[in-house]
Amino acid sequence: MKCESLEVWQRSTTLCIEIYRYFDACADYSFKDQITRSALSVPSNIAEGLERISDKEKARFLEIAKASASELATQIYIGIAISRITPEVGEQWRLEVKEIAAMLGGFIKWLNTQQGRKIGK
Repeated sequence: MKCESLEVWQRSTTLCIEIYRYFDACADYSFKDQITRSALSVPSNIAEGLERISDKEKARFLEIAKASASELATQIYIGIAISRITPEVGEQWRLEVKEIAAMLGGFIKWLNTQQGRKIGK
């Protein structure tokens, strides 16, 4: 797979695995399902996007991955507030999500300049 060599995919995959393991025994199934799904969406959309042919399609899937990262950051914030996530772990995850989102933003911008068009932010 093309994605395996990218740091952004590696980091988002590692974060997803950490989140799945952290919530393994969580009895709040609704919250567990929502946060693990958004965490899984980030590397999954990166992988799917990189298999697309055009840069426009690649950028679209990376934008979806970036939006999922924002969703995940929100869920982490809420998880801390409702005591489903310890503040120490939550802050570590929020910083990692922020860096992943920034990496995705840079990648999207690069793809857009490759095609001489501007997609997204």
